[in-house]
Amino acid sequence: MNDTDLKHIRQQFPILDQQVNGNPLVYFDNAATTQKPQQVIDSLTNYYTKLNSNIHRGVHYLSQLATNAYEESREAVRHLINAKHAHEIIFTRGTTESINLVASSFSKKFLHPGDTVVISGMEHHSNIVPWQIACEGHQAQLKVIPINEQGEIIFSEVEKLLDQSCKILAVTHVSNTLGTINDIKQLINMAHAHEIPVLIDGAQAISHIKVDVQALDCDFYCFSGHKMYAPMGVGVLYGKEKILDEMPPYQGGGEMIKTVTFTRTTFNELPFKFEAGTPSVGDVLGLKEAINFIEQTGYGLIEAYESDLLHYGTKKLEQLGYIRIIGTAPQKTSVISFLPGNIHPFDAGTILDKLGIAVRTGHHCTQPLMDFYKISGTVRASFAIYNTKEEIDAMIAALERIKIMFE
Repeated sequence: MNDTDLKHIRQQFPILDQQVNGNPLVYFDNAATTQKPQQVIDSLTNYYTKLNSNIHRGVHYLSQLATNAYEESREAVRHLINAKHAHEIIFTRGTTESINLVASSFSKKFLHPGDTVVISGMEHHSNIVPWQIACEGHQAQLKVIPINEQGEIIFSEVEKLLDQSCKILAVTHVSNTLGTINDIKQLINMAHAHEIPVLIDGAQAISHIKVDVQALDCDFYCFSGHKMYAPMGVGVLYGKEKILDEMPPYQGGGEMIKTVTFTRTTFNELPFKFEAGTPSVGDVLGLKEAINFIEQTGYGLIEAYESDLLHYGTKKLEQLGYIRIIGTAPQKTSVISFLPGNIHPFDAGTILDKLGIAVRTGHHCTQPLMDFYKISGTVRASFAIYNTKEEIDAMIAALERIKIMFE
């Protein structure tokens, strides 16, 4: 990407044009949440100033406009991930709710005493805890695919867990801590050979990698808007029509009903069966604009540029001589977790913030992964399309200053 294109992209993100503690903001916390382009911000303003109304329930002008815009957003998501049907797209509050929805609803129908749920050793808490709750509630067992020191799934161990007791495999597409890109197509094929459905946590993948759910043949794919330049408060659950039809509702209330009496309720068709209550309409409309931004920029450019940033940042950190990088798989996206010598990650992160550099410190909601590496946490720098090599240089210079401070 040339300097003119990069400048044009950065100009679309007003939050980047500010200083923190007297220094230009360097935002390297994109794995936690991305910043929002002006077109997303404008869409929120437009909704609340011109369209604000509840959807699907009114015959009046504003309700019809809001409903149409909402369903256009659903179609935009369908197109983005190449789902077969728009009604396979369920709007949620985020990846966490999407996984909880499946863990709760799927387990009611398909999980029984003695069954197993299989996850990997690099999962976010959001893809661990809901399955633990489901297993505890149905006297099932959670089993974990081990990983190696590089941060890769050990595929020779996968087949051992995909037996008749396994009712679902739930794995991350991209690790939020390690940056590892898992070969989920291979995992899906292995599971489907045993007729085991697969859920993919795509929270860290969707803004970096082109996703085609039909080509992958996954049964569920979950992601959050706020990690792909959209507002907070909206997420997506993609599910194959057949399995969604078989699952009971997750929540009860308005929108998800067909008929209600005091003796019996019948449920609405997809996708509304899983969308109880008033949704966050403005955020869903903002998601469509975020999709527009990604498609206008192009996944090809995003993947190539962010890969360049990843390799540049990794090389610069290694050249410091005292950095230990956690997660060294050959297939990675733009996340670098590291330990700055004997300096505690929290101390390093705090001083980086004083210099205007935003990174994440701690266990990144992957405590079992930290236990595997026998560490308490890391510093995590995560990049997006609007970041620059000059910003990486600023972080490297800051780390050199921090090292001198602690000598």
